[in-house]
Amino acid sequence: MTKSEAKNRLEKLKSEIDYHRYNYHVLDRETISAAALDSLKNELFRLENEWPDLITPDSPTQRVSGQPLAKFKKTTHSAPMISLFDAFNEEDMRSWEERNRNYLKSNHSNDSAVLSRRDLYYCELKLDGLAINLKYSHGLLVEGATRGDGKVGEEVTNNVKTISSIPLKLRVPSTEELKKIGLSSAVCQQILLLVSSGTIEIRGEAIMTKAVMAALNKKYIAAGRAPLANPRNGVAGSIRQLDSKITAERKLEFYAYDLLLTDSDSGRLLERGELIERRDQADKLANLLGFKALRQNTVAADLEAVFKFYREIEKYRSSLPFEIDGTVVKFNDLKMWPILGVVGKAPRYMMAYKFSAEQATTKILDIVWQVGRTGALTPTAVLEPVKVGGAIIGRSTLHNFDEINRLDLRLGDTVIIERSGDVIPKVISVLKNLRLGREKKVMPPSVCPMCGGRVVRVAGEVAYRCANSRCYAVNLRQIIHFVSKGAANLEGLGPKLIEQFLTSGLIKDAADLYSIRKSDLLSLDRYGETKADKIVAMINARRSLTLDRFIYGLGIRHVGEETAQLLADKFSDYLNLTKREKIFHLAITELIKYFQNIKLEDLENLPDVGPIVARSLSDFWHSNVSLKLLEKFENNGVDLSLNPLAEKNSGGALINIDKMALRGKIFVLTGTLNGLTRGEAKDKIKAKGGRVKESVTRDTAYVVVGTNPGSKKEQAEKLGVKIINEKEFLKIIN
Repeated sequence: MTKSEAKNRLEKLKSEIDYHRYNYHVLDRETISAAALDSLKNELFRLENEWPDLITPDSPTQRVSGQPLAKFKKTTHSAPMISLFDAFNEEDMRSWEERNRNYLKSNHSNDSAVLSRRDLYYCELKLDGLAINLKYSHGLLVEGATRGDGKVGEEVTNNVKTISSIPLKLRVPSTEELKKIGLSSAVCQQILLLVSSGTIEIRGEAIMTKAVMAALNKKYIAAGRAPLANPRNGVAGSIRQLDSKITAERKLEFYAYDLLLTDSDSGRLLERGELIERRDQADKLANLLGFKALRQNTVAADLEAVFKFYREIEKYRSSLPFEIDGTVVKFNDLKMWPILGVVGKAPRYMMAYKFSAEQATTKILDIVWQVGRTGALTPTAVLEPVKVGGAIIGRSTLHNFDEINRLDLRLGDTVIIERSGDVIPKVISVLKNLRLGREKKVMPPSVCPMCGGRVVRVAGEVAYRCANSRCYAVNLRQIIHFVSKGAANLEGLGPKLIEQFLTSGLIKDAADLYSIRKSDLLSLDRYGETKADKIVAMINARRSLTLDRFIYGLGIRHVGEETAQLLADKFSDYLNLTKREKIFHLAITELIKYFQNIKLEDLENLPDVGPIVARSLSDFWHSNVSLKLLEKFENNGVDLSLNPLAEKNSGGALINIDKMALRGKIFVLTGTLNGLTRGEAKDKIKAKGGRVKESVTRDTAYVVVGTNPGSKKEQAEKLGVKIINEKEFLKIIN
């Protein structure tokens, strides 16, 4: 990048960041996520480091926050409420330590030895709320203020008084309690004097817990009001209420993270380390004065201990009662704070060590088109690699060409991508103001990238499709889909093996898998006796498939796992009604007969089906190609079972377990379960009449949460849907 290009990019980044910051801090309107804004700021910071002569006073890196709102009285802080530099990985943290080491050697050689201390750093949770400054005079709360622009804030005393965890009068600790945190007798007396007749300022974060937000959203939705987007927005809106009664209803909490002391006689703001020497002491003192303490905060000997703390907190982050977006790492020795000082508008002595963002900004390098099992061409964005949600992302789905048009996406655009938990990375918006004029419009391909066949767009559909029914890519994808976990679950047959079977002529479709013999496999490259025996045994063990898995595995257009389960239930009810007996196994010919005779309008009237899916189903069951495939499945020994958990009695006869227990209940699974696979969990739910869906709605009965859950858990909290863990789920199932 040339200097001219860097300058152009810097100007556009500054303008974009200022636009979003003004909307959020001044107008209380979130036009971009905090994670995406952090990503833009990080790019700006990196460019300014590369081109330091291009840094200007109006850069967002040289300021703290937006202007205070005019509707509140303004108040000037005794010391600026500064913002922090961000680190996103261990390399960033090591660079921070190295910069401090070099700074101390160059400017304060006598103080460089502090970096070898045993209690070098203090690690705190970085709460996701609103920064508040509380001023106490003679032990009484006299003022509460927001950060504002860092120097001047908004006076919100009446509102902060409604927060139960903020004392209206400071608690007076005993001398013995103060000594226990390591204070000398002389310092204890000075502290007690300040509590009774001096000025003490407590800075911290006002937060809204997840449970409170979930309860509020449930109430708001019932009343037809828009739900809160996230706890941080809920706090900001609560603190900025003109009517303090509304603030009180929000049940906010407050955690202290800083403490300022003013000399009683001179009125001078004391230097850091002048009375309280260590950050961990200041934290304990705030607790003794009556403020809630975060038990997770801890002293760390070095960066390795910091990294261990970070990993542990990130692991259990979802189980915390409140939202956090990282940790804050501070020099524990408060005397080092004025020595290290501030560079720009942020301190050298502390760093925000943030978790991997769920959103980030990056550039579109290319768009490639993949051919799916139904012939649909799906566009995939090739991205400039960026870390999102704990992983390096280089590709992102764009779904279809209509989505490209909706986003107005062009090659070379800067975009926001999102990844949360088990959610596939996706482009959610384009930052058009960052365009340089060299971006190119995207057009759909006219020929299939795999077979060269003609690409068409069917009326009424969003997808472009390869018109070649013999397209190799379509056939390959169909077979790969059939062996997947949600279908036949032939776990040993990966895409490379399927492709080898196809290219060697061993199979032509999914049904041919059940005709494979050991001798067939031994004729292929890299197949010995053991490997061949294992594959044949696995295929034979999967000859009996549950009806819902079989229907899903057929790859019928528009039919996913949920619709397949619905159709299986419909057929099961039909058999039990007409034959008046419990049926467990059936031939594929019975299935064909049923679906060929069912009326189109009956299919359309099924829940979540409608005319498009109904027509797709009807076309499939009346297609000669489909009928030949189904006939081949039956001839190769595949049979179907209606109940995934059918059991045998002592005499060996099949018996049906209670399938009505969960009839009508909708489950959503998120995260990793320890005692069973996701497929096993789905089977257990379906066996008792329940249904499994991928998205959370108000109709969802339970969201089952495993380890490392995704955004579905947050959606359940917003909608007030019942959330259960694996132990509770097993209790319901068993």
